[in-house]
Amino acid sequence: MNKAELAAEVTKRAKMSQKVAKVVVDTVFEEMVKALKRGERVEIRGFGSFVIRDYGSYQGRNPKTGATVTVPPKKLPYFKVGKELKELVDFKK
Repeated sequence: MNKAELAAEVTKRAKMSQKVAKVVVDTVFEEMVKALKRGERVEIRGFGSFVIRDYGSYQGRNPKTGATVTVPPKKLPYFKVGKELKELVDFKK
């Protein structure tokens, strides 16, 4: 599912125009990004949580030339799936 399909589903379930549903979906994602940029945790009960993880600098290799390069430290979002979602997706039960 992509963002357009999500907006279409919101349109059907909430009985609102597609334009309003698109604004709602875009706003949710924008606010999640803003919170992560501020270093805050984003938690959606029953779904999962997003946090920012800090990764330190390390020595890597350029795969084309084989030269050693220094990869600078970075911050990346990390998603941890919630217990309820994990159980819903696990088809073994």
